[in-house]
Amino acid sequence: MLTQPKKTKYRKYFKPRSLPKSSSKTHKLGEHNCFALVTMESGYLNGRQLEAARQNIRRKVKREGKLEILTLPDIAVSHKALAARMGKGKGKVNHWVAAISAGRAIFRLYGIDPEQGIPALRSGANKLPIKLKIHQL
Repeated sequence: MLTQPKKTKYRKYFKPRSLPKSSSKTHKLGEHNCFALVTMESGYLNGRQLEAARQNIRRKVKREGKLEILTLPDIAVSHKALAARMGKGKGKVNHWVAAISAGRAIFRLYGIDPEQGIPALRSGANKLPIKLKIHQL
């Protein structure tokens, strides 16, 4: 199921033009024995891309352990129909995106051994269009 917010302040937003501000430091990940998928660059992730990565990770770990999703697509991107003429308002909401800054954890995987967790996160990272690294705590 695609993720999107239950309620937003406005129905439609301006389309994101620039990339989010990138920070050089990694966000705090906690002191648990876990693996995290951390971004190396800034960008936007679609709800479908996050869901594809989540399904791939869950399939690889055979539904063991606990997988946390730390990002939520909360920016609505709308577009008009292909053959629509100019005017008559803004188009329908097409999809939702999440703004991701560099050094931010996207997924966190708990309670699983490294021989199974690291390849699962690597296969999930292959589904996403930005550079990622696996951070082990």
